Order: sequence, then structure tokens, then C-alpha cells
Amino acid sequence: MVNIKINDKSYSVPKGSTILEAARYAGIEIPTLCYLKDINEIGACRICMVEVKGARSLVTACVFPVNEGMEIYTNTEKVRHSRKMTLELILSTHDRKCLSCVRSGNCELQKLCKEFGVEDEGRFDGEIIKYDFDDSAAHMVRDNNKCILCRRCIAACDQQGISVIGANARGFDTHVSSAFDKDLADVSCISCGQCIVNCPTGAIVEKDDTAKVFAAINDPEKFVIVQTAPSIRATLGEAFGMHIGTNVEGKMVAALRRLGFDKVFDTDFAADLTIMEEANELLDRVQNGGTLPMITSCSPGWIKYCEHYYPDQIGHLSSCKSPQQMFGAVMKTYYAEKMGIDPKNMVVVGVMPCTAKKFETKRDGQSASGYPDVDIAITTRELARMIETAGIFFKHLPDEKFDMPFGESTGASTIFGASGGVMEAALRTAVEKLTGKELENVDFTEVRGMQGVKEAEYDVAGKKIKVAIASGTKNAKVLMDQIKNGTSEYLFIEIMGCPGGCINGGGQPIQHAVVHNFVDLKARRAEALYTADRNNAVRKSHENEAIKTLYTEYLGKPGSHKAHEILHTTYIARKKY
Repeated sequence: MVNIKINDKSYSVPKGSTILEAARYAGIEIPTLCYLKDINEIGACRICMVEVKGARSLVTACVFPVNEGMEIYTNTEKVRHSRKMTLELILSTHDRKCLSCVRSGNCELQKLCKEFGVEDEGRFDGEIIKYDFDDSAAHMVRDNNKCILCRRCIAACDQQGISVIGANARGFDTHVSSAFDKDLADVSCISCGQCIVNCPTGAIVEKDDTAKVFAAINDPEKFVIVQTAPSIRATLGEAFGMHIGTNVEGKMVAALRRLGFDKVFDTDFAADLTIMEEANELLDRVQNGGTLPMITSCSPGWIKYCEHYYPDQIGHLSSCKSPQQMFGAVMKTYYAEKMGIDPKNMVVVGVMPCTAKKFETKRDGQSASGYPDVDIAITTRELARMIETAGIFFKHLPDEKFDMPFGESTGASTIFGASGGVMEAALRTAVEKLTGKELENVDFTEVRGMQGVKEAEYDVAGKKIKVAIASGTKNAKVLMDQIKNGTSEYLFIEIMGCPGGCINGGGQPIQHAVVHNFVDLKARRAEALYTADRNNAVRKSHENEAIKTLYTEYLGKPGSHKAHEILHTTYIARKKY
């Protein structure tokens, strides 16, 4: 510990802390625009400037370490003047159409300008470069007119090991773009959306498909089904000011009914279905000399990464569709036949934590009925906006249950939303299948946690089974290089495209930088899912009665010819740009 003073009050703080962190210990929030802990620590925006006694100029709190006896001042006239002037300079080239901006009310720049009394028209107004929108990608729109050059998006892309965007040109002409100003659709972007959730303004946003959903709901000829991914229940409440990690499943279902969907189902059902098919595929590969290790295929961002960066390793991917796509395929085949509905009149909407799901709906091999398995994928944020637009008081809604039978799910499917969840769910089923015995303890805690790469080894029926988990594509590279080099010892690997898994997906509610910097966002969200798992009477996918009925009435058995036609897909090698 070191002893310091902040605003003339004494504190003892951990040695090695930055001034920003030390101030937080003292209950003081120093504003930032570029800083994100462990992601972007470059001191570029100059909003966090503070006075340090003895220093000849202001210093950047986000990167300046504290020393024994240091005296810091965070709110002097000099500091406030510096911050306001910096905001005025940023705003002088900023598109100020705040009323129509999707980030209005949740924009870090807007919040600071209000706090420091920055006027809409300022003394530094002058030349402004007008940029065209880049809406070439399936999942997002980039508007450099709202960019403040904080470089968080660049850092997030680098953290993923993708690095398809960077700072182009110099001086006043500096802007964020791809190499040679190529469109995002023409580079190896994996659609993960991590740039979106880390942007402090509205410079990067997901493509808004809410109008398409409202149009489908209001079309009397369309039967509109909505499905919600496992992690949505743990994050949607944040969009309405609820505590991080609040499970709002019941209110979510109630809101979806009030929006007018014909059926409100749970993607968790399809997560259980995925485990049935995936576990069968793994056993088949082990017994019949298939390509090992087998790697999960639930995350479309990860799949696109593999296709771009490891096209020669595609054979390791499970052929199972993702739960979103499996669900849509079942709706437009089995359920459509059962209900006597022409699949062309059925619209399946997925509410997902993931912007890459928008890309996934347009992939080849995702049309089991002859029509797209899923018509529209919207993010958690888009659903929140729909609820607000419809005037629904989310917090005051009663708890309601999913429609049956596709609202039935197990605890195993719920934990799909956290890194390690797919692995644990698969182990619960695979171990029982291999041993022929009921598991006494279904908790495989070794595969849990937010570490970038995890591994575990289990003794199953006298055989050593080694598994690995990676979240975030930069961490996936570690495991993929082992496979490529022939040094991998694993039988089964789970990979999620986003760090921490779906709970930290690119489509989740955007939290202020302060939350990212000082709250374990991923752990809180994940705990909501693990609590739901513990509270579920049925915790193994193969014990889902609705899944049993689906196989009995329609699919036959896991891995059957019919199951492959409806629930499995193929992949393609893509160029790396």
C-alpha cells in the first residue's frame, strides 16, 4: 500500500494503482472517454486530466501511477477548464444529431457535455469532414461523423485478434477505417460486435431490424414466433435500469406477448437439442475415427473466424447448426406440419446477444424447409427499444411463462450463455451415455470461469478425456495453433467468439465505461445463468421431455438422416483480407 492525498484527504491505496483507480477507492469518479481497463489504456482523450502537486502540467489519471506521498487534485478550476475545453474541441467536429441517435441517453460524450455545460455551438466550430456511412456489413453500420477517435473500437478488434480496423490518415484527416478504406464487408470482420459495445458514442451501431419485426407482427397473414437466447434473461433488465445479473425471464416473456408475437418460445429448447446432436456426433467421431478434436459450432462469430483464419481446419467443426438456427429449422418443419401452417407464412425472430447472428441468418445451408430457418435476428438492445417504443412498463410486468412445448428446457441449456456452459452441458449428457450410469454430481465446475483459455481432464469409463474452452477469438487462436501444429491433446473443444461467451456478446446492453472498469460484468451476468441452472429440477439435456417427443414423433434419433437434413450444416473456406 502507498499513502496519498486526494483533494487534501489522506488515503492508503494499493501500490501500482493508477490515479484513476486510486480515486475510485476514495469514492471519486474521474471521467474518461478512451480508457477501458485491460482493453484501451492509451491516455488519448485527455478527459481524465488531474493536477498533481509538483508536476509542471496536468497528468492523465488513467495511466499515471500513484507514488508514496503524492498529492492529487481532481476537481480544481484548472482541471474543470481543461476537461470542458477538450469536450468543446471534440464536439467541434461531431455530428450533433443527438435526438435521433440510437445512443441518446446512453452516450458517454453526451453525458459529459451535459455535466460540464458544453453548448451545442462552440467557439471551436469550423471545418468538418463529412463521411459516408459504411453499412456494407450484415450486422452493423459505421458512422465516422460521430467518431471521437477514442480508439476503443480499434483496441476491441485487436483484443479479438482480428485487427481489421485502425486509424487511417494523419492530423485533422485521421479517421477510423479498414485498410485502404475498404468496406467492412470486404475485410475479414467476423461480425462479433465487440467494437459496438465498447464505443462511447453512436459511431458504431448494429443494423436495426426492429421495423421488420413490427411489420411481421402487424401482417395478418404471418404467424410470428419469437425465440430468446439463454443469456437474454440475464441481461435485458440492464436496459431498464435493473441490477446487473437480474434474471428477468418472466418479465421478458410478458413483454414479448404484449408486443404481439403469436408464440413466445425459448431458444434453450434448441440448446438442449444441440447437445443431443453434438454429443452423438462426438461419440460417432470417437468410435468411427472421425476428425478430432471436435469443436463446438454455436457461435457464428467463431465460425466465421475459423473460415477466414483457419480454413484448413474446418473439418474439426461440429456440423450442428447453432441453437438459433436449429430452433428455426424445427419451427418451419416439425411445428409447421403439426400446426398446419405453410412455412412461407411463418416468421421466426431470434432475440440474440450476438450481432453475428444477423450474418448467420443469411448463410447458405440454413434453410431446412426451403425458407430461411430464422428470418430476423435482433439484439438484446433492439428488443429493449421495441419494448420502449410500444410503451410497455417493463419493470412493472408480471412474471409469465414461455409457451409450450418449445418453452421447456433444462438447466444445461441455460448455461449455454456463459463461457464453458456448452462444454458442461455436453459433458452431462456424454458422460452418462459413455458410462451408462446416472451422474451423482452434474456440476463440472472446472470448465467454468472467465479465463480466456481453460482446460480440464476427466476419467470417463476408464478413459482419460481432456477438454478445452476458449472465449474470444484471440484466445481461440491459442488452441487452433495447437491443432494446426499437431500438438493438441484435446478430444472436445468449446469456442465462443466473444470474451466470456454470450453474456458479453456484441448485442448486449451497453454499459458505461465506469462499469466495465470497476465491475465484473461478465461474472455477474454468468451467475444469473448458473443460479437458474441450480434452480431447475431438470439439469441434463437428454431428460428434456419435449426433446424426447420431437425425436419420437419426427426425427427418429440423434444423428438420423432426417436430423442431419434439418439440424446440420456445412462451412466454407473464406479468404483472409
